[in-house]
Amino acid sequence: MNMIVAVDEKWAIGKDGGLLTPLPEDMKFFRKTTMDSVVIMGRKTLFSFPNHKPLKNRVNIIITRTPEFKSEGAVIVRSIEEAAEEAEKYNKNIFVIGGGSVYCQMLKFCDTAYVTKIEKVFDGADTFIYNLDKMDEWEIVESSDIKEYNGTKFKFVTYKRRNRGV
Repeated sequence: MNMIVAVDEKWAIGKDGGLLTPLPEDMKFFRKTTMDSVVIMGRKTLFSFPNHKPLKNRVNIIITRTPEFKSEGAVIVRSIEEAAEEAEKYNKNIFVIGGGSVYCQMLKFCDTAYVTKIEKVFDGADTFIYNLDKMDEWEIVESSDIKEYNGTKFKFVTYKRRNRGV
């Protein structure tokens, strides 16, 4: 299982229910990487999308504890474990796409993380994830050159979970 996320220097991922900043190249990378895959997200992440609609050309698995919640075109589950079990039914790549609590809870299932690292600290950021740079079991295996959009510098970094028991 994979995760895909954009973070600032303090590993913040969001502010007021949205992304930290628009980065068209990051959005393009996200679309290309997750196309024809399974995406796992929380209900609030779904609500951050235009018209609160699931992403096209993907299997959307939404985790929520709200019993009456429904979303046309999505699979609704009630727990992290149920999401992981449901995702395994498809012969597709699986991506955890947010939000903060879903990333943190699903990290134990992930072996690859695609992280857009934004070289900035965003004031007012209110959603954070674990800093993979401070976790011994994760290592950087690939890093792009620094890119820039409207004065904001960023790079694409791929982390892999180190082999356990080696």
